[in-house]
Amino acid sequence: MEGNISNVIKYWIEGEIETFIKVWLSIYASLCYCYLVTKIIPKGLFRLFSFLPMICFFLYLPLKINSVHLCGNTAFFISWLCNFKLLLLAFDHGPLSDSSLSIPKFLILACLPIKIQQKFQEKSELSVQNGVNRGKLHQNGHFQETPSTKSAERISSVQTRKDFDKNGHFQETPALNSAAKTENNPFQDGHFHETPSQKSAEKCTGVQNGKYSNQNGHFQERPFPSSGKSKSVLNYGIKALLFALILRVYDYSDYMHPHIIMVIYCFHIYLSLEIILAIVSGLAHGLLGLELEPQFNEPYLSTSLQDFWGRRWNLIVTCILRPTVYNPTLSLSTNILGRKWAPLPAVMGTFVVSGLMHELIFYYLGRVKPTWEITWFFLLHGVCLNIEICIKKAINGEFKLPRIIGTIWTVGFVMITGFWLFFPQLLRCNSDVRAFEEYEAIGAFFKDVTNAVNLTFLRHKRI
Repeated sequence: MEGNISNVIKYWIEGEIETFIKVWLSIYASLCYCYLVTKIIPKGLFRLFSFLPMICFFLYLPLKINSVHLCGNTAFFISWLCNFKLLLLAFDHGPLSDSSLSIPKFLILACLPIKIQQKFQEKSELSVQNGVNRGKLHQNGHFQETPSTKSAERISSVQTRKDFDKNGHFQETPALNSAAKTENNPFQDGHFHETPSQKSAEKCTGVQNGKYSNQNGHFQERPFPSSGKSKSVLNYGIKALLFALILRVYDYSDYMHPHIIMVIYCFHIYLSLEIILAIVSGLAHGLLGLELEPQFNEPYLSTSLQDFWGRRWNLIVTCILRPTVYNPTLSLSTNILGRKWAPLPAVMGTFVVSGLMHELIFYYLGRVKPTWEITWFFLLHGVCLNIEICIKKAINGEFKLPRIIGTIWTVGFVMITGFWLFFPQLLRCNSDVRAFEEYEAIGAFFKDVTNAVNLTFLRHKRI
């Protein structure tokens, strides 16, 4: 394709990209309607009935798109995540229930796995207010510690499970160990615990995150350590290098077994999501004050199925399924089975819903009749996770597998069951072949744009 830049872009936008733009414009218009509904109709069944036409419409829209990447992302973000967020919003729950949200932020939060990034000053005010809101302001502008302030600090110390030593150092209490276990594993003790968010963590006292140090009874601000940030940059740099190597491996796909190609393709998806979300998160944080919720947390380091599904893999789905499926099922099963065994059907119900939603996304990708292997994959993992919970309750912490063995067992089990039930469905809908064709189309697009820019530059140079 030769010509000026405008003609090249117009040529490539026609067809699938044009359809994709129209679909998302209709999504934004529908979400504006949902935003107005929340301002007019109170929470409850009537608001839910008002959302149902849009929920059904969002289930239909991915059928208008044929591209693997565009259709898959639209189905995941809209037909699954956005619909579940609307179900929560109908009863004034979930990330969209904040009445102070403007329409732009409402649209962004509804369409993407995004959370609002708190400003530095807001965090500082929350930290100070939580620890010394009952203190008196000294005449010289410093906070003077009063008995009521001490009481507030003791309460905050219980919340954070940390004691602040007299010499200004941290002392960890035994209660911290149990809290850390809960944070590291949302499925701890068979319950689907919610890991503390950044916002709730920032509401704790400044001594928790090291933002404030107590010197001479006054709170003074000090900078955060930079090691975590440097480690994150190095982490993403390594993943970008691996991503480039995977793209190079595709040149030798004719000499590899189809299953090996699918494994490489799965790593490709994981790494591309990690890198893209990191870039978008940085842009959102810098331009809009927003930050993307983490999608993955090094799933190849999982030490158990609880760790894999509850803390490391597809965390946005975990956060959505917890209030929409797990918590209601847990409440219902508690009344029937009692608190001890209530988590088992709640975990199973969560995996059933996840399996059905994956079947729906795979139907969007292939447009073929489901064979239900995807659902069986999640049912199998739900049963195995319940067995793992029961075993851990039975041994009561008396025995624990070494970390390396747990990682090998968990990753191996996920890969073997994936080869058996999950990956064949990707092959059946030819998603790998179609994805490679789309990569070639993207490369051709950039090539045409480059040629058009060079041609335009040469014409201006001659003039």
